[in-house]
Amino acid sequence: MALGTIEWTIQLRFIVALALGFLVGLERESIKVDRKLIFGGVRIHPIISMFGFGCAWLYQVGVAFMLPAGLLAIATLTGIGYVAKIRSDRFGSTSEISALLTFIVGALAMLVDVWIAMAMGIVNTMLLSEKAMLESYVERLSKVEFLATVKFLLVTLIILPVLPNQEFTSFHINPTKVWQIVIIVSTLGFVGYLLEKKFGAKVGLWLSGILGGIVSSTAVTLSVGRMAQSNPARGSTALQAALLASSVMYLRVIVLIWFINASFLPNLWYRLVILAGVGVILSLRMFRKELPTGKSETPELQNPFEIRPAIGFALLFVILSVVTGFVKSTLGSSGLLGLSAIVGVSDIDPFILSLVQGSDGTIHIFTSAIILAMMSNTIAKAIYFGSLSPTTRKETALKFSIFAMVHVPFIIW
Repeated sequence: MALGTIEWTIQLRFIVALALGFLVGLERESIKVDRKLIFGGVRIHPIISMFGFGCAWLYQVGVAFMLPAGLLAIATLTGIGYVAKIRSDRFGSTSEISALLTFIVGALAMLVDVWIAMAMGIVNTMLLSEKAMLESYVERLSKVEFLATVKFLLVTLIILPVLPNQEFTSFHINPTKVWQIVIIVSTLGFVGYLLEKKFGAKVGLWLSGILGGIVSSTAVTLSVGRMAQSNPARGSTALQAALLASSVMYLRVIVLIWFINASFLPNLWYRLVILAGVGVILSLRMFRKELPTGKSETPELQNPFEIRPAIGFALLFVILSVVTGFVKSTLGSSGLLGLSAIVGVSDIDPFILSLVQGSDGTIHIFTSAIILAMMSNTIAKAIYFGSLSPTTRKETALKFSIFAMVHVPFIIW
């Protein structure tokens, strides 16, 4: 039964508050070392949650002072516990803050939509239990990368609200929508970037190809090509990573189009899924050729959450939007397909997203243009990789030629 169809009575809300308190309490109990120094466990947290629920109930029936008084009481108890911890030469306020949050979650379970309390309680438990995992992610991000990410987020928060949300020129350039597209693309790329940082070196170059393809398949192809150039024995494995990165490109484009203009997907998604599957099949035959190596290598990828590449993407997106509109209005469909073949030699995301941001009833020709651009990009990556890895040049030409030719039926169909 969906959350929206449940009648959240006081009894059900009480059960939610109690369950969320137990959830946090179980996590705290699992790491408890000294019961005198750890604030809260499997009994205390459910009690705190019920206390918050009871204060919120009294607040609703007219005893308004009980909610702030209850929060003040819990804050006083956690303060006493924190002082006792410091006197015992132990530091950290995680348990105390989680206790305060448990009180608030219990109150919210009574006062607002239940999903808010559930979300806060579950996220609180996850953050408490996954300390080691979160710290390992941070360790893999250098200080420069972290500062670049923070600056990007700050600039985004500053830029997005002040950009005009209206269309300019006959090419319908909307600054707010342009920057929203930049945020979507950068966020998706950052997810792949973090995953590649976390798992790429542990599993192998093939997984780096898959995860790196979420960021940029062209960047992965160039990076693994350089690896094959410096270590010819790994040429076949590097080619596999390049093919897998290219395969992920099609799935990444599906996700981006779904965010920007999902009306293109019914005519496009199955074609891109088939093309991604062909790329995976072409790469699978090289698994047996992977050679063990004592040195872990991963593709060199740029953090997508940086100001300069984000602004560059936005400018390229605007330029391609103008060029695409001009070419289509002056040269028609043939001109658009010719442009697709040309821009495919570089980063195709700005071009594809400039096509799908607005639909004027020409989805079929736009679909052909998208696939032609991806075919052109596939050929370009074959040239990039083949020029860097002479030991696998024939194999690269064969596999990428097959990969490129599979695009043709989907362009003319």
